[in-house]
Amino acid sequence: MSPAPDAAQREAAHNLEVRRRLREAEEAVLGRAPEHDLQPSLERISAVMELLGDPQRGFPVIHVTGTNGKTSTARIIEAVLAEAGLKVGRFTSPHLHSMLERIAVGGRPVDPERFLAAYEDVLPFVDAVDARSQAAGGPRMTYFEVLVAVAYAAFADLPVDVAVVEVGMGGSWDATNVVEAPVSVLTPIDVDHRSFLGDTPEEIAREKAGIIKTDGIAVLALQPDRDAAEVLLERAAEVGARAVTESVDFGVLAREVAVGGQQLSLRGLAADYPDLFLPLHGAHQAQNAAVAVAAVEAFLGGGEQALDLGLLRAGLARVESPGRLEVVRRSPTVLVDAAHNPAGARALRAALEDSFAFVKLVGVLAVMKDKDAAEMLEALEPVVDEVVVTRNSSPRSMRPAELGEIAADILGEHRVTVVDDLPDALDRAAGLADEGGVGGGVLATGSVVTAAEVRMLLGTTDV
Repeated sequence: MSPAPDAAQREAAHNLEVRRRLREAEEAVLGRAPEHDLQPSLERISAVMELLGDPQRGFPVIHVTGTNGKTSTARIIEAVLAEAGLKVGRFTSPHLHSMLERIAVGGRPVDPERFLAAYEDVLPFVDAVDARSQAAGGPRMTYFEVLVAVAYAAFADLPVDVAVVEVGMGGSWDATNVVEAPVSVLTPIDVDHRSFLGDTPEEIAREKAGIIKTDGIAVLALQPDRDAAEVLLERAAEVGARAVTESVDFGVLAREVAVGGQQLSLRGLAADYPDLFLPLHGAHQAQNAAVAVAAVEAFLGGGEQALDLGLLRAGLARVESPGRLEVVRRSPTVLVDAAHNPAGARALRAALEDSFAFVKLVGVLAVMKDKDAAEMLEALEPVVDEVVVTRNSSPRSMRPAELGEIAADILGEHRVTVVDDLPDALDRAAGLADEGGVGGGVLATGSVVTAAEVRMLLGTTDV
């Protein structure tokens, strides 16, 4: 007779089974229409939520949209709320390495078993809605819609005290927008996703303003476009929401570069908060912090109650935002940044000028073919000495030869190297940076996928 398996063997077998089920679930979700291929509608996600008993009504939400800065702002809000003793759920997108990252509890990705439990609870209702939609000639639920349903089910099951939810795209018809969030946050709005959102900041603001809810508080970042700002204020007035705006009701009072980040003084809705350390680089991250603090004040006390200064200092000091001007290697220094549109590239350039001083900086650039690569390169041209253009693993990645031609027109052929594969491009860029002597650096950017793959190549996968 074979001996009974011991506890270690049973655990190993259990973990193997969990990995198998998780792999099957991920493959099934990935088999659906991707995030950039959708039919804007809340009908499908609303139907699933209703069949589930509307779990998203079981916890309050701070809802975050905008063009850039959404993920960092959501993470800052999460960190401060957690420091206040709340159990915080966070839903962000896209992910860097695993779709589990999108659904976080306590600052860490949800564990595989909890993800699977929520997924398996949701799946029969997803299948029912798929069948109904397809019978009427419509599409199945998308990859993103399914993950939103899983996230809301997981948060309700725990339960969390509050969820910080980042919009995927837009606002009004984004799948996350089946909540009645008491606090909505709108980061700076610029042009992106033209085919779905519009060609001007004003048009895009109309879509994003849809997350502002009746009798809620809308926390509005300083908008680079005046017409977009007016749209947000009009929406708030229309639904009876209280709007608070950066530079009027709250903002950055002072900032200076510090080792590993920056030192800030912020004006909140209820008080001024001096001597705060934020371990993120760039003026845009200081603005994200100001927006986040105002959102926390709005959530915890309607904007009328000051936060404990010690709590706030501790919360900001624990903030992480992987893939956002992140140092992933030294000698030469390698930075990764998920900038994937012109506004993001401009913020990246300003942060580099503000916080780093390289003897020679070499860019590694891989961009999606539906993005404005020329404008991104124009934004980065003053801060990179050379660029190595390449592609990442996404089928949407622009061909290196095409990207090289665009880069040569802007930087000059002598500053551009074309390398077909990202690992080889990273090696080539490191060699070019070393040619400048001590103090050279490499910047890998152009896409979230590019940032993620460079992190993995260099052995960084923590999120």
